[in-house]
Amino acid sequence: MDYKLQNTVSKDAFKYGYLLKRIFPYIKPVLGRAFINLLIAIPLGLLDGVVALSLKPYLDLVVNGNPEMTVKILGQTVHIQAWFAAIIPFGIVGFALFQGILKYLSNYLTDWTGNKISNSLKIDLFKRLTCMDPQFYDVNSSGLVLTRFLSDPDAASKNIIEALKSFIATAFGVVGLVAVLLYNSWQLALIGVTVMAIAITPVTFIRKKIKSVSNAAMVVGGNMTTNFNETFAGNKIMAAYNLQETQNEKFENQIHQQFDLAMSLTKRVGWMSPIMYFVCSIGIAIVMTYGNHLILSGQMTAGSFASFVTSLLLLYKPTKNLGNTLTSLQGTFVAMGRVFELFDLNPHITSPKDPIPLHNLHNLIEFKNVSFEYEEGVPVLKNINLKVYKDETIALVGNSGGGKSTIVNLIPRFYDVKSGAIEFDGVDIRKFDLHSLRDNISFVFQDNFLFSGTIRDNIMMGNPDATDEDLQKVIAMAHLNEFIDTLDKGIDTFVGERGTTLSGGQRQRVAIARAMLKDAPIVILDEATSALDNKSEAIVQKALDNLMKDKTVFVIAHRLSTIKNAHRIAVINEGELAELGTHDELMQIDNGVYKTLYEMQFKNQEEAIA
Repeated sequence: MDYKLQNTVSKDAFKYGYLLKRIFPYIKPVLGRAFINLLIAIPLGLLDGVVALSLKPYLDLVVNGNPEMTVKILGQTVHIQAWFAAIIPFGIVGFALFQGILKYLSNYLTDWTGNKISNSLKIDLFKRLTCMDPQFYDVNSSGLVLTRFLSDPDAASKNIIEALKSFIATAFGVVGLVAVLLYNSWQLALIGVTVMAIAITPVTFIRKKIKSVSNAAMVVGGNMTTNFNETFAGNKIMAAYNLQETQNEKFENQIHQQFDLAMSLTKRVGWMSPIMYFVCSIGIAIVMTYGNHLILSGQMTAGSFASFVTSLLLLYKPTKNLGNTLTSLQGTFVAMGRVFELFDLNPHITSPKDPIPLHNLHNLIEFKNVSFEYEEGVPVLKNINLKVYKDETIALVGNSGGGKSTIVNLIPRFYDVKSGAIEFDGVDIRKFDLHSLRDNISFVFQDNFLFSGTIRDNIMMGNPDATDEDLQKVIAMAHLNEFIDTLDKGIDTFVGERGTTLSGGQRQRVAIARAMLKDAPIVILDEATSALDNKSEAIVQKALDNLMKDKTVFVIAHRLSTIKNAHRIAVINEGELAELGTHDELMQIDNGVYKTLYEMQFKNQEEAIA
């Protein structure tokens, strides 16, 4: 399935049986409470007809008065109208109290079950998110990912119980009121029900519009969230380049797009309400005209007619609610369809069916005719052949964009080769268990990401089972002691989101300590010191030297000292392995790529050191 979330457009939005079957495992744990909630909706709906039903005896017996209608109570003769009038106030209070209790229970159960279902969906979706390949994050914006993985589960789950409850309550409300209509006059009931059926018919025509607007709104919402994230993360760039107006204009355009989408839906859905009013008014006019005839001809009492008209007027509300509920329910199914499309996203890079566990590197890593491309038809690496032996340090150099970082990203299978193979001790890395492969590789990147938490938390990610003695050892080897000793809380100091409270050199040393604690046999250093000043680099380089001891190391470097200390240098030029050898060997090649690169980039460094 395509990784681009814009391409998932809820194609299953109208497959109601399929969607309910998919979401049922999430409803099942709360099925008891959900069922009770739906049962409560039945009397809540039926109670709408109580007021209308009570009007008939009230008008006929109390207002018009009928002295012949009496009952014996404890030997006393009591007129019905007097007795009925006496209990009406208490009946109203009792009715309101009963209905209020039911509504409270229903609302509580709706929120409880809806949040439980939503939480379960979010947990499983987050698990899906954490197992996706880097390519998934390459092709999707952070805002769209947040919108799809956080907003859609709420829309799909919290509303499902509410919509079903409303549908049941409304449906039984309609049933109850129609029963009152039939009780009072089947002739008038036939007219009223036919009119209501005509009034609700337009709801069936708006399904596709809801789907298209909902999907478009999802994309705009994702773009808005991305704008927020970029404004937050890039606040210094925004200030430095005076981009405030640009960001404001972008956000304002997104707000207008969101408004246009909302109004587009209103234009196509909003006309239902006035049409329903108009159709219902025609029905009421017909009922009143025919009702006059029934009353004058003695076929219907005034109380029955008042009860009927009240029922018909009350019936409009649940009929309108039924239309709104069906519209809301369709929106819920659209969101549900998008949620399960997320569940259908599978990582392209996984462990094989019968994986081989990788315990260590014994001899060598070999690239065999490796080719790779991020986009179809745009090659990044072309037939790379390279052997790297155990405990060897190999430096990858070349012009920017030549493919150096791509090579090291293929080793832990962040991406898979297009053709050829990468082998550890003669075994294609695609045959290894993915977790065990990555367990054998440590990483230090140019911009190392620190998670929100303490320095201890971030280092311990390298090996959660490490002892305090192991921890103190890597802190010393990463030259973190002096820095940590200046902090009030030491290693338990909170570093903040992305580690922004630390300097670049401090973040790098925390990342190096994390890699040391992992103690993997293979180490990848991707421009680990390029963003540092000379003083910070000198300290970090000492820490890197400790990390690299007795390891197989791939280092992408721009510093001459790091390159010269490597056992061999691989020169990557326009996706090809142009040259391979030691510094001295490569300098002997007339007009060689490395020699030209040295003359342009590295010679000044050497003269500065001298």
